[in-house]
Amino acid sequence: MAQFWHKKVLLAKIETVYGTDSVPTGGANAILAKNIRLSAMEGSDTSRELDFAWFSAQPTIPAELYQKISFDVELAPSGTAGTAPAWGPLLRACSVAQTISAGTSVTFNPITNAPESATIYLHNDGSRYRLRGSRGTAKFRLSPQGIPYIEFEFHSLWEAPSAQTDAVPTLTAFQKPIIASKTNTPTFTIGGAAMVARDFALDLGNQLERRFLFNADEIIISDRAESLDVSVESQPLGTWNPFAVAAAQGTVAVVVAHGTAAGAIATLTVPTGQVKRPGALQEYQRRTEWPISITPLPSAGNDQWTLVLT
Repeated sequence: MAQFWHKKVLLAKIETVYGTDSVPTGGANAILAKNIRLSAMEGSDTSRELDFAWFSAQPTIPAELYQKISFDVELAPSGTAGTAPAWGPLLRACSVAQTISAGTSVTFNPITNAPESATIYLHNDGSRYRLRGSRGTAKFRLSPQGIPYIEFEFHSLWEAPSAQTDAVPTLTAFQKPIIASKTNTPTFTIGGAAMVARDFALDLGNQLERRFLFNADEIIISDRAESLDVSVESQPLGTWNPFAVAAAQGTVAVVVAHGTAAGAIATLTVPTGQVKRPGALQEYQRRTEWPISITPLPSAGNDQWTLVLT
């Protein structure tokens, strides 16, 4: 009997013990996502290198098995200030802390020690793929007249999929997004100066590694290197000169605020970003643009960026 790829249910829940199924349910842990991509048996094939009396291909043994899943989630807060969004567990599994100030805000920032992990289920028309020990990385992407997204990628411990009844998802915690625009995205500044921007992408840059050793089966985040890329309309160099700033190894603060209603405002801040050499000049609608890459740097540590929902 054929299975239909469009019949997908995605669930995710933070684990109490690494690699131990946290048993996400459709009623409490469903994720509203798009562009779901699953590689259910990543790894390598170890050749046995046997000696034969004839020419022949070698038999192999599957090794270093793991799973990889990626998907996009709309960047929309919970709708209530101080209430964590339903996608919060996904960021937490990307070595990110979530801090709730009741009735006021939810703040996310990177961490180094004791990263959390999640169990992710993907139900696909009668088959369940269980991804325990999931840790990942993410990218925040905003484009004018488009929906802001968080693009996730997770690596997980491998196990064979099984035949299971599809979960029934409850997705009411996910709010409708709003388009990024002049009205809906009222703040975009670099070094305190308002900029006309066409693209914004903040990549968390987590380095995911499989640690498969004696007495160790774990997906680890071994390092991090954030990067921020924007395309902005050029300004008179007397107003702001990214070439001079880059030559001086200068740093700037970058702030983008999306949303205007209480409970639906998401503010991304990079307080100390080193401006790198601008790329080749671009043209868009006859206007000159600067493609600018910025490296978020730590100040006190684990403060390269923050996402605050208010």
